[in-house]
Amino acid sequence: MQHVLIIHEVADYEAWKKVFDNAVGIRREAGERSYQVLRYENEPRRIVHFSAWTSIADARAFFESTRLVQIRKDAGVKAPDFIYLEQLESGTL
Repeated sequence: MQHVLIIHEVADYEAWKKVFDNAVGIRREAGERSYQVLRYENEPRRIVHFSAWTSIADARAFFESTRLVQIRKDAGVKAPDFIYLEQLESGTL
């Protein structure tokens, strides 16, 4: 499984979450298979979006598209960092 880790600051979490939730269809269609949304303990506007994808190529095409640039802008996202990851191992303890 391929993953993407995105760290970004949002102007308003509730406004960002509404846009994020409304994009579920296009995220699924692009190849996102699961996700987690987390936030920094002491920085509530710093959001982490960790997601599993069909491929890194699909994730890059989606996140780097003109459409997503505008969606992020509309959602109040500031300076996102994208980290594309290939899973080597997982487990449960």
